[in-house]
Amino acid sequence: MTNMCGIVGVIGNPKTTDILLKGLEKLEYRGYDSAGIYVNDEQGNDFLIKRKGKISELEAAVTPDVQGLMGIGHTRWATHGVPSDQNAHPQVSNDGRFYLVHNGVIENYQALKDDYLNDVDFVSDTDTEVVVQLVAKFAREGLSGHDAFQKALRLLQGSFAFILADRQEADRLYVAKNKSPLLIGAGKGFNVVCSDALAMIDETNQFVEIHDGEMVTLTADQIKIETIAAGTPVERAPYTVEMDPDAASKGTYPYYMLKEIDEEPAVMRRILSNYQTDDQSHEFKIDTEILDAMQQADKLYIVAAGTSYHAGLVGATLFEKLTDTPAEAYLASEFGYHMPLLTKHPFFIFLTQSGETADSRQVLVKINQMHLPTLTITNVPNSTLSREADYTLLLYAGPEIAVASTKAYTAQIAVQAVLAKELGEAKHVQAAQAFDLQQQLSLVAAGQQQLVDEKDHFKELAHDYLADQPSAFYIGRGLDYDVSLEAALKLKEVSYILAEGFAAGELKHGTIALIQDNTPVIAFLTDPTTVGLTRGNIKEVQARGAHTMTIVSQALATADDQIILPDVDDLLTPLLSIIPAQLFAYYASLEKGLDVDKPRNLAKSVTVE
Repeated sequence: MTNMCGIVGVIGNPKTTDILLKGLEKLEYRGYDSAGIYVNDEQGNDFLIKRKGKISELEAAVTPDVQGLMGIGHTRWATHGVPSDQNAHPQVSNDGRFYLVHNGVIENYQALKDDYLNDVDFVSDTDTEVVVQLVAKFAREGLSGHDAFQKALRLLQGSFAFILADRQEADRLYVAKNKSPLLIGAGKGFNVVCSDALAMIDETNQFVEIHDGEMVTLTADQIKIETIAAGTPVERAPYTVEMDPDAASKGTYPYYMLKEIDEEPAVMRRILSNYQTDDQSHEFKIDTEILDAMQQADKLYIVAAGTSYHAGLVGATLFEKLTDTPAEAYLASEFGYHMPLLTKHPFFIFLTQSGETADSRQVLVKINQMHLPTLTITNVPNSTLSREADYTLLLYAGPEIAVASTKAYTAQIAVQAVLAKELGEAKHVQAAQAFDLQQQLSLVAAGQQQLVDEKDHFKELAHDYLADQPSAFYIGRGLDYDVSLEAALKLKEVSYILAEGFAAGELKHGTIALIQDNTPVIAFLTDPTTVGLTRGNIKEVQARGAHTMTIVSQALATADDQIILPDVDDLLTPLLSIIPAQLFAYYASLEKGLDVDKPRNLAKSVTVE
């Protein structure tokens, strides 16, 4: 099985090889362990090159003669079958006719193998090879490439994004999608395919959606969409993707993660400019349809995964404080299969950076079947969760390439704050009416800038506290506990330090047994209600030998605190307190000589459950 992969394809362009390799480079952020391309010049010459490891190793194996007018490429992240040249994509049929790249998981691959392919010798451990061998079998029985592919698709159970190349029809590509992201890009005299518009934005900004259960026949000058089940033709116009290709460049930064942390103040200002009614106004614009629907809710259900879930924890507090509406954040991977008892009038908010998160989508599909109202808050317009929800709000964070999310987390909190403020205003909630969010977000942006400008200080602290430590703890209460969870996730995902976030008051209920000499314990102190209690918890771990650090709002600071945060409203302190933690993770990873942007075993866009 494969998952979280990157897919690219080109038909009709003499620069196919360069476009494929460049596109794969732009998809490196997704995480991968092998890569490959297949190129055909439509004159009987073709090339298949696959390599375990980095794209640079694939590029080194591509000789100048590897040129063509048609090609497909892939970065693979393995979940079944070890990383190897054999398991890398494209996968090839035994007769050498068909070449297939795939993102997703074919759930019934073993049954298909047993029922149809007993006489086939397999060279890989992938479910993808089962599909390409199945297509070849049906073609040998007399079906055209198109019909053989369609017949195979109708037998599949699971998720997939496919590009199929047929050596006997080198002037076309076949494309199909179910639950995994895939787009067609319309060029001038050629067409492209990609799992993320970022991969092909240098070639075109005109993209055509492929919906689940659809198949596409792609030539240099034609995009023919049809349903897989019935072969019914589908007409769909392209849309324009507004993305600055330079925004996805590292520029002078050594890593995307550092660049994206530095961009957080600008993202706050961008959210202000996109959601304010005008530059002078302290009012924000949210579609009245969204506000009307949310006013009918007796509870807000925030569904997300990973970092987005942590942003949802903060958002739940914002909604409750500013709208007088109960709100709760849920893990998408749990919610879909262990759904709690719903209230009579629920409203669902899906938080996702990519808009393609499979765990969240499986919940959205079920909620749509229940005909309940849904809103997606995402960084990617026209993404799957955006299209399939009733409403969408955008993060305006710009491309986030590093696997460890930073600016999307703070953008999610800020956009939830805007939504909570406007919903509270619509409901005439006094706390919302008194909350000057425009001023507060301006203060947040200035405060974030102040913090990112203190990098040298955070670098020294990361060295002193984390460089040689196998584990660490973040603690806090209330919103500080929510931030502790995200801070710990950042540290462990990029530095591999075993980090945990804990509610400070829970330490003495068992976890304090893990504290020994020099164990790093980093405490967030931004809540005036519980600051005294948390300082007591710090004393408790110090007595057991912990190496403690405090990250404190200026109004609550003492002479002994290490990191002082500029003061903002208590509800927005996570937008500042997370910045030092993000930089600690970055510098701890550097200390260990790791690849900050591409941690092992992780991928940016988790597109299967």
